[in-house]
Amino acid sequence: MQDDQIKGGVGTQITHDSAALHVSGRALYIDDLPEPERLLHGYIVMSPVAHGKLLSIDPSHALELPGVVDFIKASDIPGHNEIGPIFTGEPLLAESVVEYVGQPVAVIAAEAHELACRAADRIQVHCEELPPVLSIEEALALKSFVSKPHALTKGDPDKAMLNSPQKLKGELRIGGQDHFYLEGQVAMAIPFEGEMKVFSSTQNPTEVQCLVAECLGVPFHTVSVETRRMGGGFGGKETQPAIMACCAAILARRNNRPVKIRVIRDDDMIMTGKRHPFLASYEVGFDEQGRILALNMTLACNAGNTADLSSSILDRALFHSDNTYFLEHCRIQGYACKTNTVSNTAFRGFGGPQGMLAIENIIDEIALALGRDPLEIRQINLYGVEDRNVTPYHQKVEDNISAELIDELVQSSEYHKRRKEIEEFNRTQPLVKKGIALSPVKFGISFTTSFLNQAGALVHIYKDGSIALNHGGTEMGQGLFTKVAQVVAQEFCVDVSRIKITATDTTKVPNASATAASSGSDLNGKAAQDAALMIKNRLISFLSQHFGVDENAVEFMPNQVRIGEEILSFDKVIDLAYHQRISLSSTGYYSTPKIYYDRETASGHPFYYYAYGACVSEVVLDTLTGEYKLLRSDILHDVGNSLNPAIDLGQIEGAFIQGVGWLTMEELWWDSKGSLKTHAPSTYKIPTCRDIPIDFRVQIKPNCSNREETIYRSKAVGEPPFMLGISVWLALKDALGAARNGSGRIRLNAPATPEALLLALQA
Repeated sequence: MQDDQIKGGVGTQITHDSAALHVSGRALYIDDLPEPERLLHGYIVMSPVAHGKLLSIDPSHALELPGVVDFIKASDIPGHNEIGPIFTGEPLLAESVVEYVGQPVAVIAAEAHELACRAADRIQVHCEELPPVLSIEEALALKSFVSKPHALTKGDPDKAMLNSPQKLKGELRIGGQDHFYLEGQVAMAIPFEGEMKVFSSTQNPTEVQCLVAECLGVPFHTVSVETRRMGGGFGGKETQPAIMACCAAILARRNNRPVKIRVIRDDDMIMTGKRHPFLASYEVGFDEQGRILALNMTLACNAGNTADLSSSILDRALFHSDNTYFLEHCRIQGYACKTNTVSNTAFRGFGGPQGMLAIENIIDEIALALGRDPLEIRQINLYGVEDRNVTPYHQKVEDNISAELIDELVQSSEYHKRRKEIEEFNRTQPLVKKGIALSPVKFGISFTTSFLNQAGALVHIYKDGSIALNHGGTEMGQGLFTKVAQVVAQEFCVDVSRIKITATDTTKVPNASATAASSGSDLNGKAAQDAALMIKNRLISFLSQHFGVDENAVEFMPNQVRIGEEILSFDKVIDLAYHQRISLSSTGYYSTPKIYYDRETASGHPFYYYAYGACVSEVVLDTLTGEYKLLRSDILHDVGNSLNPAIDLGQIEGAFIQGVGWLTMEELWWDSKGSLKTHAPSTYKIPTCRDIPIDFRVQIKPNCSNREETIYRSKAVGEPPFMLGISVWLALKDALGAARNGSGRIRLNAPATPEALLLALQA
């Protein structure tokens, strides 16, 4: 007796494909793989200064140690000494100049990891120090940039500002954030027969493949990269893994031995890029109702010492400086500042959170100036229809559900009732103050670099009816492999247990884009669907001819196929097709439509669609210490037709908590010499289970199908909920206002640590 539905199809709540392996400790990461014979361990030697001439590197004392096998510096790289993902100018190993504390200058290889660590400590790096540029302000004054400034302009902001009845000026400093993935940066390179096999903990196997090949000076096809899973990525494994993979591959080729490089936490935090710190400066003009009439804003980010992905990250920050608000007259300028700090890189949200925080702070400033509830100011400025639906980059917002979503959340969270209760509480409590805030999210989905919006997949059906699936996306715990398997199961109408998800491999699906920009399911799901449909249509055509029925009479049912009046099991259909020489394998491909952007005119359609959400958060603040508790958070988030509600819910919860960490506790601190001092859990605080809201209510917005033809009309979920954490920062600012009885502007930067809150109270 067959079930009347498949197990694990699209829209069902099934567990992550590796969940049992994770909780039992049997999930294999790169450092867990059986070590090949004669494996060498590499250790990267870092620059001790932020800026200087590299005079010499002396490895003699290290090479004296028994078991130390090899040492390389820039001149030993056989191919190009270049790993820049977009622009050139990012050397794998420093040559004549060092530009940040922690920059790789050499690599040593030894028979054991601990021995390589000790040997690295013996290497003497001699530099002639030069004056470093360490802040955004210094870089702006020197016009020190890693890419050309960019600006979005709409309407006539100067005239509109002049005619605005009320104006405010201000600035907001926004701190960076370390990815703090559970699995650090690691790679293992294995040479064989003139080829190089690289196991890399990377979100971008194709880029690692290309950069390893270029550093070795060989064609791309001689290098293969495999990634089964990562212990977290969050953007930190998009460009940064190339350092470890390239160094390991060079040593492996020189010694004809496998080489592994596993970076310890302290070195990882010092050496690799982070979320970009920003400085937002603004002037806003508005009317007595709080409607924004004009906005001039400058967003300057600390790119670090090289370009990395900073130009694209800055673009996305500019694109999200409107969030859910219509800006009729605006000029939003962006500068990617070059400094002598680590080269900052992709991080969940990719610049969007910084742009969004800037406009949310402005909304709060307007509300304070007018003595109004910030929610009212948010609602009056929301995107609307017709004449209020064009963004600063001139894309129409055609799927706007912000007002509807906010109204639903206001009602379900009892916002207005709680606001009154909080006001009464604050009147009677002199030392402890509560705050509440609602913040919405409108987040654009797609790579803003158009050609990256493409994906490939490979599907095999074996003659016993089992299915193997491979695609270019990578699994970093977000459930991508599970979701794409559900898509394939749905197309063939079989249980998802039939499908084996295989490791991401550049030899199976070439030229894949990074798993980033929240587009993993959109792109790879569509590519896998395309491959599955090719095989399915092949089978339909074959069965129609073989049984002499019309193609419309062939119907895929749960684990069966109806052919006219006859019903065969899926296994029997596959066995029959195999014996009749029907191909049971196919590649699939997908490219996102409608995507384009013209940098010259600063206009276009950089996003396929938008994902929406909103969060109400309530906090209580101790005015004597600056300590706070997150009492309650209510989230309503839009994921379209969810591919897997359980996984999507987990992504919403996790992203929110990570956003709270960025804005309230994760503080990076460099000394006056440009040396990062917060490079371990002892000095860098991330959220724990004690930082989760005491009352945490998360709901996926029901009946919210994507208007665009995405995979099963679903929406991306990886990045958009991250910005919901802004509500906590705003709630803390609200509590500060209550503590100061509404007297004067509240100057609060991010992160709002207890120390920062206490200083804001005393200002």
